[in-house]
Amino acid sequence: MSEASTSYKKQDGKLLVAQNGRTVTWKPNAPSASSLTIATSEITNLQQTPEKSAKVSIKIVVQRIPGTPPENHTFSFTSPTSARAEQASITALLRKHIELARASGGNTPAPAAEDAPRQPAALAIAQAVSAGARAEENMYEDSRLMLNTELQRELLNARPRLFEIFNQALREKPDTITIIQFSTQFWAARVHDLRAYAVEKSQNQGTYNVLSEIKPVNVDGATRLNISKEQIQLIFKQHPMVRKVYNESVPKMNEGDFWSRFFGSRLFKKLKGEKITENDAVDPRLDQYLSFNEDADRTEQFVMAHVPHIIDLEGNEQDHSQRLGNRLDWTMQPSTNEKVPILRVLNTMSEKMLAEVTPTDAADPHAPAGMDEETYKELKLRDLQRGADDNRIMLKISDKKKFFTGNHGTQNSSSTTYAKRSPGKVLSAVREDVRNISDGMSSGRGLNLETAIGTQEDSDSEDDEEGVEKKARVGNKHSRGAATVQIMGAINQRHLHLDDQLLSTTSTAEQAAKVGLTSGVLDTLAMTHNTTVEFLHYFWTVFLSGDADRALEAEKLVETLAKSLERIKAVADTAEKERERKLGEQKKRIEEHLQKTGKRRKFDPNSIKGGSKAVNDMMAPITRAIGSALQQYKQAYEEQRAQMSQLQMML
Repeated sequence: MSEASTSYKKQDGKLLVAQNGRTVTWKPNAPSASSLTIATSEITNLQQTPEKSAKVSIKIVVQRIPGTPPENHTFSFTSPTSARAEQASITALLRKHIELARASGGNTPAPAAEDAPRQPAALAIAQAVSAGARAEENMYEDSRLMLNTELQRELLNARPRLFEIFNQALREKPDTITIIQFSTQFWAARVHDLRAYAVEKSQNQGTYNVLSEIKPVNVDGATRLNISKEQIQLIFKQHPMVRKVYNESVPKMNEGDFWSRFFGSRLFKKLKGEKITENDAVDPRLDQYLSFNEDADRTEQFVMAHVPHIIDLEGNEQDHSQRLGNRLDWTMQPSTNEKVPILRVLNTMSEKMLAEVTPTDAADPHAPAGMDEETYKELKLRDLQRGADDNRIMLKISDKKKFFTGNHGTQNSSSTTYAKRSPGKVLSAVREDVRNISDGMSSGRGLNLETAIGTQEDSDSEDDEEGVEKKARVGNKHSRGAATVQIMGAINQRHLHLDDQLLSTTSTAEQAAKVGLTSGVLDTLAMTHNTTVEFLHYFWTVFLSGDADRALEAEKLVETLAKSLERIKAVADTAEKERERKLGEQKKRIEEHLQKTGKRRKFDPNSIKGGSKAVNDMMAPITRAIGSALQQYKQAYEEQRAQMSQLQMML
């Protein structure tokens, strides 16, 4: 937010932060009062009232001229519903721009010394042009994207979800972390998003064959033509001959008559690539340009100074003519425009379109001239070279049995189990299973898989007996029930983690209904998860840096991660209260049904999903990640304390 309703010196108005962040302006609602403009670089201090205070205001301390007393400006937020939110947004935005102004203020280049050697003007201009070209080529580098605050602001405005994550993480960050540090860490994990957005902004709609898109329509015996100004400009650009005909004809005839006659003439069919017949209408004014060669005045854009032999078709025709053997197909034979005009028109139009496209394989203009080594190796005819000699070192083993036979090393549990079995008993069990299968197939009953694996469907006592420990057997009721629960649990868990395309088409209410939560709780949980991930990224960056000066920063981040656990617990408590409310409503409906019909419905509390269990299951990975981070920090902290104690004892 860059605008808020405020009161300054008991006058109502608007507090505005410029889009570039360089100025802060207060404009009064009354036209008679004067406005106030403050430069961000002149702000020396920024204060705000506490959250528990009834009055919501900020105080901006400004020092316009060094050595003079500072100026104090207090703005009170007057919005009846969102004053606190507007204060937090304006304060966060001002702090960010103040930090950026201070950081850029220290990077001002020092003036050159008077006795420094001066370079020639031509060399200076050449270096400036070269630097500009390099800057344009490297505009998608990570360092440039990280410094492009305007691009970051546009991306935040284009993606409201990302803007919410940024604002919440900014509000919950520790005070020891500056806005510049937070912004750098935030965008370091999203450089790919900045690059994709920059590429998306730089893309423009390409050209197309405009003549094939314009088609006259016959309405009530009259020819109607819909053509826009942009299409006319594109026709002039793709076909300079039409511009020439237009300039020579329009002063003598009406512009509407010219276009109606042009799109019905033989000239239009020629430029479009259609074959001209005797039945086509004759226009003496436009038909005189049929013999005009449009390619004569066109700049030769695809002429190369040197054509490599591998793609030199004219050289191939001279060195190895195709006069003998089968005749070439008619599409490959040289011909005039009148024979197959559409092919030549399509080729010419393709050349014009490709001439406006930036080549992806263009060489670096600052690289040395000539073919590089990789291109030379790629074009080199390797089939004409001799095969390379085999220079491998042969390994000769005198006794191969020593290395490839016998029982060496350790065996796994399955190998050990099978090794203890008697071959005779194993063969006997296999024969018995085969005999049972054969008997079932011969009797016409088919193969019963339950009988083959030894399942006893009628026997329930083996799973229900208490106090008797039995060995788990494949196929019994307990094993099948456990397998069913495991498979269904995996399916339900996979169903919740849909791919990005399905998630984009699924509403928040539908996603929340699957886990038994409300949309508000799910949105709060998602926002808590996103901000926690940001703090985890920042924590590991600081913790693994090994910089002793950032120890206090790591300690504050640990406190923030601990607060994240509290926020997750608060969301879980809210979800549990909603589930208890749903349980109460369900019980109330059952009692009402009992009073009306005298029959009591069966009540299953597990049928109502959601609650703290759903929240804890969804946040289990991030909770484990926080626990691992806190444990490693605690372990490193204890090791450092032990080392300090040893050093003190030695001293």
